[in-house]
Parts: sequence; structure tokens; C-alpha cells
Amino acid sequence: MDYQLVIKFWRRSLEDETFLETIESELKQALGDTVVLDGYDVSKNEINLFMVTADPKQSFRRARDVLERMGLVKGVSSAYRLVGGARFTSVWPLRSTRKFTLP
Repeated sequence: MDYQLVIKFWRRSLEDETFLETIESELKQALGDTVVLDGYDVSKNEINLFMVTADPKQSFRRARDVLERMGLVKGVSSAYRLVGGARFTSVWPLRSTRKFTLP
């Protein structure tokens, strides 16, 4: 597993943060052994969920199904990088012009 996939939840798009209680278990059930969930960090403007995977694009496609079912996909952006790397490649939203960064 060579890539770190980050799913960013923008706080202004969230009604509340109760989804954090279930999102990790939902993702683990959907993604199985294809990812290792690596925790999350919370800042004033965003919540970042980290996972390590060999195939970040496929992992995000499967994670997006979970996000859609939970009603969270509208306030999400996602990107991946090599583990330990600095440069992100965006995967969501499609054709995003915003540069993906972490706080």
C-alpha cells in the first residue's frame, strides 16, 4: 500500500459531526482489506480522514458510495499522495481547480 488517500469534509457543509461515530466502520465494511484506516484530524474549517491504499482511485470510488448513502458527498473533496509525499493528486470533485492542501 503505497498511497495515502485523504477525504476532506468541509465543516460549513456539515449539519453536525455525528457521522464521525460511524463513518470509519462504514468505510471499513465497504473497503475491507483494500485500505488501512489511518485516523483523522479536525481543524476549524475541515475534518480530514486518512487511509492508506494501493489503489486510491478505486478506493475513493467505493468510499464515495458510502458518502452518498450517508448524505455527505456534497461537502467533500479528496486527493491522494505517495505515503510521505507532499504533492496531492485530486480525485474529487472531478475537474477541481482548487489545490488540495492540509492545514
